[in-house]
Amino acid sequence: MRWCKKCLEPDTRPDCRFNDEGICLPCRNFENFDKIDWDARHRELDELVDWVKSRKQRRQSGYDAIIPVSGGKDSHCQALYARDKMGLRVLLVSLSYPPEQLTQRGANNLENLISLGFDCFVISPAPEIWRQLMKIGFTKFGNWCKSTEIALYACAPKVAVQYHIPLMIYGENPALSWGSSGGSLNGDANRMKYSNTLDGGDISAFLEAGYRPKDMYWHRYPSDKVIERSNLRMIYLGYYIKDFDDINNGRIALEHGLEPRTGEDAILEDIGQVTTYDALDDDFVIVNQMVKRFKFGFGKASEQLSGMIRAGEITREEALDVARRLDGKCAPRYIKSFCAYIGISEEEFWEIAESFRSLDVWKKQGNEWQLKVPME
Repeated sequence: MRWCKKCLEPDTRPDCRFNDEGICLPCRNFENFDKIDWDARHRELDELVDWVKSRKQRRQSGYDAIIPVSGGKDSHCQALYARDKMGLRVLLVSLSYPPEQLTQRGANNLENLISLGFDCFVISPAPEIWRQLMKIGFTKFGNWCKSTEIALYACAPKVAVQYHIPLMIYGENPALSWGSSGGSLNGDANRMKYSNTLDGGDISAFLEAGYRPKDMYWHRYPSDKVIERSNLRMIYLGYYIKDFDDINNGRIALEHGLEPRTGEDAILEDIGQVTTYDALDDDFVIVNQMVKRFKFGFGKASEQLSGMIRAGEITREEALDVARRLDGKCAPRYIKSFCAYIGISEEEFWEIAESFRSLDVWKKQGNEWQLKVPME
């Protein structure tokens, strides 16, 4: 295991790419950040808008673009930028969690986003199937998000194809922001479904568990042929905008009514992250970030801090102290709630979670697990 010499990214992230000097791809990209011709990228966006306006299929629905949204900070920024800066008529598409999973602040934030003047297509898959698929994801992959992320990313292109909407707008490019698979080295997002979690839209593990394709309509990603035939283009908006990052997006969203975490849900040591305006619609994600650290040695806090280091908001030395304190932290109440939801005991939870702990990354010292290569 290696840690990037400029930020806190490890090379254990799936498909992460370090150079011979031990620098991750996002940091290498950021080295040339001020040399980027942002005017040229804005012209690319202008050309894209012209392309969208020229498409005949948009006349059938009246919409220029779809933005998949949760109601969080990035959702607010993407929707406002696409409408107010790009001049597009936008349809928001939101995959709604079941009531037991969706937080009240999450519902409030989606309501707030819609109230800013947007049409929204809300999809709510059958709650019991959703719950069982999450359980399969946790027990088989150590990642309850396996099924939910497939649905999250599959539903919007299905709507785009069905309603003849030519453009889909995502936020961050995962390759350039985190160094993970599924991204690209430009603004093209058409290969996003080949990221580590989405795995090309593969649902075979759930079909093997007895679910039928018709039970998983919203989890079935359109084929590459369907996407190509519909001439659907997908982009990462963050590639084109210089100040598209967690801090700036959080500021803009809060100014437009975003509700952050408050009270005990805002205790950083309980939620394992650095800010209170991220991951707002669901608390089970905190559990997943803890298990992710078991598997790969890093969690949400170090990921956020890496972006802050690149943005000059914090030094690497300062970030190390914060990451050691927060990375992978998860309050017991969130674990208890998650166990109750998917129907397992807390004893079963820990047995499953620990079975995914990587012995390439961790070693046991007495009764405590420690990273073999400490963050330094």
